Amino acid sequence: MSFAILQRFWFHPRWKRIENSLSILLALPHVAFAIGFAFLFASTGWVARLLYYGFELRDNSHEVTWLVHDPYAIGLTIALALKEVPFILLISLPILQQLNLTKMKMLSASLGYSEPQMWWKIVFPQWLRKIRFTLFAVAAYAISVVDFSLVLGPSTPPTFSVLVWQWFNEPDLNLLPRAASGVVVLLLLASIVLVAIVVLEWLFTRGYRAWQSSGRSHFPLPHKSILTLLFTISGAMIPLTLIWSLAQRWRFPDLFPTQWTGQFWYDEWPNVLHNMETSVLLALGSGSLALLLGILAQEYRLHTQRAIPVYIIALPMLLPQLSLLFGIQVLTLLMASQAYTWWVVWAHTFFAFPLVYLALSGPWQSYNSNFSKIARSLGKSEWQIFWKIKLPLLFPALLYAWAVGISVSLAQYLPTLMLGGGRLTTITTEAVALSSGYDRRVTAIYALCQALLPFVFFSIALLLGRMQIHRYRAAQLTTVFHDIFSRKPRHP
Repeated sequence: MSFAILQRFWFHPRWKRIENSLSILLALPHVAFAIGFAFLFASTGWVARLLYYGFELRDNSHEVTWLVHDPYAIGLTIALALKEVPFILLISLPILQQLNLTKMKMLSASLGYSEPQMWWKIVFPQWLRKIRFTLFAVAAYAISVVDFSLVLGPSTPPTFSVLVWQWFNEPDLNLLPRAASGVVVLLLLASIVLVAIVVLEWLFTRGYRAWQSSGRSHFPLPHKSILTLLFTISGAMIPLTLIWSLAQRWRFPDLFPTQWTGQFWYDEWPNVLHNMETSVLLALGSGSLALLLGILAQEYRLHTQRAIPVYIIALPMLLPQLSLLFGIQVLTLLMASQAYTWWVVWAHTFFAFPLVYLALSGPWQSYNSNFSKIARSLGKSEWQIFWKIKLPLLFPALLYAWAVGISVSLAQYLPTLMLGGGRLTTITTEAVALSSGYDRRVTAIYALCQALLPFVFFSIALLLGRMQIHRYRAAQLTTVFHDIFSRKPRHP
């Protein structure tokens, strides 16, 4: 789906708007996306109401399993695929920029090949090799996700990751080895999936290459329908969730509520505010710590010329989260530590650091080192160079990476439950708990708050970044004018 969108819209005038909207779609947490998807496609969801209203379907829709909790996990698969499309598109941006597609398009046209043929036969093999780690991360997350599966996945039987999580919650400690065995099996399943991705990549790019030279044929892709579906679903989720939070009476198959109220907001607001405070404090601590570690890692790579291997940094993304958290939880039990808050902050930082590091890699590599060389020639220390030159230039990128770390922390479910020992409740843990059969109106309130928090921090990062850019340009303009009017007059 991601490649189909890239193929159709990369050279299209609308691509810039699509690119600007990727961060907004990516900021939407998985749990909020899953709850919004359930509000849309449940057996009594808004799509079922629309079909009933438009086509007068009278097939007891409330008894039919649609895309929510269906036994074949079709809805779970579709929702996961749609949610990961913005992530793959965002990772693909620097990859395609390095390939110089404009010159490639001109060369292919001179050889008589159309643009779709160029994308399939030239761009696709190179793009597929370069997003290998991205596909690893998406596959590992999909096979081990718990919160997303609890909201949309089948319940009897559940997905294997949810089953292992249920084994962990058994009160009988004699059953804990079964949960440990499940973690090992989950790790093996993820490893098999990663190997399968490598094999498929080899088959497409090296093993079977006849399709790359088999004339001018290509496979048409439904690019417009995919992008329309993605934006329609994502755009309908927030308004629909807001409607549910204000509905007092909404019977099936009415398209809209017949009675409205804000009483649920009034009743739940103290609990929501407490959970939001906990979530924000954890996110600020872990996001700031992940940003500091990301800066140190980038500076270490720059000054020692020995970069930390990417696969080591990406381990929290490539391995099942449940498997990693089981080992971390055993470590906390061996240490007999009661610092639950600090363990949760550390776990959030552990999972936020890879994305923060990746967000900083591009700006750090594009930084013009000549600025630092000139500053050294003027006798400036490394700390002065970083604080007065590099930091102002990279400040917008630092803010964006900080917002990425905060959004990752706000979306964490398992680390908060497992390492918090049930003593810390966040907006995410409450949203998942309420989605399993509680009042939809209360669930909508928590989902809406969880969805809005990352947008707030991304908006703050964007606003402060633009203010810094305007301040820097104003300072440059002032310096130029000062230099012009302070020159001494030249005499013949």
